[in-house]
Order: sequence, then structure tokens, then C-alpha cells
Amino acid sequence: METKEFNRKMNAGNNGFLHIILNLALLAFSIWFTIRLGKLDCVLDADGEPTVWLLLPILTGSLCMFVYILHLCGFMIVQPNESRVLTFFGKYSGTVKENGFFWVNPFFSKVKLSLRARNMDVEPIKVNDKNGNPIMIGLVLVWKISDTYKANFEIDTEFSTGAAATVPAVKSTKTYDSFVRVQSDAALRKVAGMYAYDNMDRADEKLTLRSGGEEINERLEEELRKHLTIAGIEVIEARINYLAYAAEIASVMLRRQQADAIISAREKIVEGAVSMVDLALKKLSDEKIVELDEERKAAMVSNLLVVLCADESASPVINTGTLYQ
Repeated sequence: METKEFNRKMNAGNNGFLHIILNLALLAFSIWFTIRLGKLDCVLDADGEPTVWLLLPILTGSLCMFVYILHLCGFMIVQPNESRVLTFFGKYSGTVKENGFFWVNPFFSKVKLSLRARNMDVEPIKVNDKNGNPIMIGLVLVWKISDTYKANFEIDTEFSTGAAATVPAVKSTKTYDSFVRVQSDAALRKVAGMYAYDNMDRADEKLTLRSGGEEINERLEEELRKHLTIAGIEVIEARINYLAYAAEIASVMLRRQQADAIISAREKIVEGAVSMVDLALKKLSDEKIVELDEERKAAMVSNLLVVLCADESASPVINTGTLYQ
């Protein structure tokens, strides 16, 4: 979306210190005319009406005082990473991002916008992942205003007090917190629904919320940019900072994870036990330590597997008789 923002350049005529001197001169003139008025001798004519010598200083002094007060409305200070959006009777007149002390047309409406980066911690929300499992997911978002025109005119940031709505003269990043939070919630729900929590249900699921890492965060940033570009907001960083199953299925999923872990461990134990038994039989046969028939081999394999795969330590029984008794 094309922007209409443009930077208004400040020149020597906008120097605030120069206009302070001019303002003090106007104040001095107003005071001088007031004093001059008190020293006039002929202030009334024969009919008791004020003469022109009285009206002229009054009008001149009043005009100087009016200009002095109006002139004060044109001063503004722009801090680092701040800006002023100028409008002239409803028409956009540019944005001042240059830092310093300036004077502009007093009839300009000057709205302050902060350009500093802001951090937002979006509370975990309950959503359904790709497989329909309810999960809790939250994110941390770092953002800032990059387009002052869109931020000021493209979205509604009015606040209602009673029946009347007023537009604040100072729009800091706090003004946009509600908008950013709602859009972040929508983007987070969409991304969470595109991926499974993990690959327990489908082994072919390569990219999941748990294992995606930077890829998921990049997808989330992309989705957030789509939602926040309309407001002139730049997404600096977005990442998932909380991920868990919802309370109603958390205990069930925990037992399932424990069962999967036990099965996986048992598979490793059995695989190792079979390798050890095979190695033992080969060693006995190659080194001709003892000759075993098929029945004795089967008994030996059974005993070794029981010992190696048991949860508890084995209690061996020493046979002092012959092998075949």
C-alpha cells in the first residue's frame, strides 16, 4: 500500500530561538503601549468621549498582545525518535522528524507520535492446532510506528468519554496497544491452526509448533506484517514464548508422552539385548568354550533376555551340577 507520508523540512525561518526573540519584542511593544496610554494628557474631548489619541494606543497594544499570544502556539520541541504530524484545517501538511526546537504556523494542528520501539507480551490464548487439539499459545512482539500518515489517519484511535469522543493531541505507542493486541491475537490464531502441536498423531508431520523454531517465528512475523501494515506499524521481531496443551487434555497428553518415551526406551533395550545375546553365542561358538545344542541355546537366550530387559537387577542362581541334569 502506497504511503502519503512526507517529511517536512525545517529551515531558518522555523528556528524556535529566533521566534522567541520576536515574541519578546511583541511583549515589549504591548507593555510600552500600555505605559504610553497612561501618560496621555488629552484622552477625552469636550463632550467627554475618548479621542483618537486614546483609541490608537489601545488598538495597537491589544493587537500586539493578541499576536504575542497567538505566536506562542507555534512553538514545538521534537525529541529523538519522536515526530509531529502537521495538519492545516484538516489537510495533511507533512511530518516533522527532525530533532530540535522549532516554530511553525500557529494554525497547524500538531499531533505527537513516538517512533520508539515497543515491546508487547501477548497473554497465552486457547486455540486449536492443525489436528484439532486445544493448546495454549502466547507470543512476544517488538514493534514501532514507521509510517506516521497511516498511523494517524488510516485507523481510528478515538477515545470516548461519556457521549463525546475526542482525539488526543499526543498519540504515543500506548494509543495503539489495543489495535496491535487484537491483530496479534488474530495472527497467532491463524498460524497456530496451520501447524500441529507435535508429530505424535502423524509421523510424517515434519514442521510442528514445538519443533518449528525460527521457521514458525518467521511465518508469524509475516502474518503480523499483513495485519499491521495498514496502521503503519513495523514488526521488528515476533516469537512464540509460551506453548502447552490446554488444561483439559494436558494430563492425558502427558501420559501419552510418557508411554511413547517408555516404548522408545524399551525398543532400545531390546535391540541392545538381542545384539548382546548374539555376540555371546558367537563368542562361545568361535572360541569353542562350550558346545550347546538348540534347546540349550534357546534356554540361554531366554535367560539372557530376561536379565538384560528386566527393570530390576537379576539374582543369579549358580548351578553346581552338570549342564544336562
